[in-house]
Amino acid sequence: MDDAGQQLTLAQPARRVISLAPHATELLYAAGGGKQVVGAVEYSDFPAEARQLPRVGDNRSFDLERITALKPDLLVVWQHGNAEHQLQKLRQLGLPIFYSEPRQLEQVATSLERLGTLLGTERQAHQAAQQYRQQVQTLRQRYRGARPVRLFYQVWDKPLMTLNGSHLVGDVIRLCGGDNPFARLPALAPTVSLEAVLASAPEAIVSASGDSRQRDPLQAWRHFQSLPAVQRGNLILLDADKMSRLGPRIIDGAEELCQKLQKVRQQTPQ
Repeated sequence: MDDAGQQLTLAQPARRVISLAPHATELLYAAGGGKQVVGAVEYSDFPAEARQLPRVGDNRSFDLERITALKPDLLVVWQHGNAEHQLQKLRQLGLPIFYSEPRQLEQVATSLERLGTLLGTERQAHQAAQQYRQQVQTLRQRYRGARPVRLFYQVWDKPLMTLNGSHLVGDVIRLCGGDNPFARLPALAPTVSLEAVLASAPEAIVSASGDSRQRDPLQAWRHFQSLPAVQRGNLILLDADKMSRLGPRIIDGAEELCQKLQKVRQQTPQ
């Protein structure tokens, strides 16, 4: 069963797999299927071996001729990150497709195990899933009962975009004791107004977008000195690859966020 709720059956373990999202590439390697991956999209750069894979386009535009030429017996796609018209063309090829889009931390572990089944690497996939689950449980125990920290999670600044509580990052925020005032908005990645963010008075503003070495995505917030997050120096930049990809490294991003929010708790009044 994939993340779109569709049942996928293969006559034999997949031997020629193409990943059509960077997080899917990470999942496939972590599940023990690195040797079976024969192609991937741009930005599939983890683990290091994945950088050598033939490229078949990017998240938004696939090279269908290249995909066909690689003769895959399984495609792993990003359910909402890949363009729908491109997915429709893939479906017309008649190739087996596994839709990947974990929305909760546990679903990352489940994805590892399901891919392990399709790849015939069940043992390695199960071990990776169990190790990941233990990391999640450790963080849950450490931050259970921690004082909630009101935060704004910025995905993009022009326009101003955030994530709701149904996104995987929303689950990470809950794990760390974060309070997302936009968690109940219906859109997965809603656009919000500056006024709404200011009114929420966040204690921390968090982003994992962009390359902070070239551009600070949180720079504009420094002009709003009345915000608690600005007053207390809680403009937090996280590793984009770990927080923005829906793969097993999300738990490393979660640990970083949890540590940052704990520092916010320690420096602000109860």
